[in-house]
Amino acid sequence: MQADGTTWDDPSADQLHDLLADLNLTLRFVVVTRLDLEPVGQHYFQVWLDDDLSYQVEYREGAPERHFQARVPREHEVFAVEPVARVLQGWASERAGWREALPWVRWSPEQ
Repeated sequence: MQADGTTWDDPSADQLHDLLADLNLTLRFVVVTRLDLEPVGQHYFQVWLDDDLSYQVEYREGAPERHFQARVPREHEVFAVEPVARVLQGWASERAGWREALPWVRWSPEQ
């Protein structure tokens, strides 16, 4: 789901990339939920565009202790959408290596 309420069923890799590329300071987040995994609603990947145009990226695999986050800084004067898109596409397609692409830390509500 996009911040404006747009939803997609089984988005392609290109659609996932485009969803991230469309983020801006008005439409700041994207949430992709895996509906094929149990418990339903607890397997998701979300991306938030911060004020400095960096990304806060999170994924959750069921239980709260399997909720992780990473920050992706803006590179120079361009958005850092490419590395985030590759990780999201890897997660969505269950491609090996996406977990190693970012410095994940366990999510905590204080952060």
